[in-house]
Amino acid sequence: MHDQMANGQLSRAEALAFSGYRHACHVMLYSDTKSLLFGRTPIKHVILMQMRFDGLLGFPGGFVNQSQESLEAGLCRELQEELGVALSISEDDHVDARHAPRTAPCSPRLITHFYVKKLTEEQIKEVLGMVRVPLYTTKNGGGLSSFLSHAFIGNARTQLLDSLLRLRLLAPEDLHKALKHSMKTHAHSAGDLQAALALTAAKRDQS
Repeated sequence: MHDQMANGQLSRAEALAFSGYRHACHVMLYSDTKSLLFGRTPIKHVILMQMRFDGLLGFPGGFVNQSQESLEAGLCRELQEELGVALSISEDDHVDARHAPRTAPCSPRLITHFYVKKLTEEQIKEVLGMVRVPLYTTKNGGGLSSFLSHAFIGNARTQLLDSLLRLRLLAPEDLHKALKHSMKTHAHSAGDLQAALALTAAKRDQS
């Protein structure tokens, strides 16, 4: 408990004890799979995320109306609305909760809850419109490293990485290698953006 407090983590009960806060719940849906990429590379696990309206990667879910529903009921409602599937989420699927940083003094105080739910491969195939996290690495270094170089909402990237290690879906050394390559990819992308910015600035000055 002391380590959780030091890391800013809250249990479900601790989070609900705070008054005057809104609560948002999100879930990582995943399954095991025997599928092969291009018939030769084992995929091993399917993890779902979504590309949000703001262009950031995140997990499905949303705000819960505590006066009318439990955290889990609200999350199930959000999943039904967003994904069109009825899934059962329980308190046992709750991983942690955290105080969300306030973006402005007038913004509501918010606690975010993270859940992890394991589905069967048949169940996860019914969930459409989602982004699959590539846990493999291609010959040119793509795959997970390229995926991790994208922009994520809030602490969604950390939630993903923590889950990969905690559930032993990926070996620590493989994740470390992917992160190192991702940093190189991110630096290259930053260089491309700088070049594009300079180009548009020049076009703007000419007009």
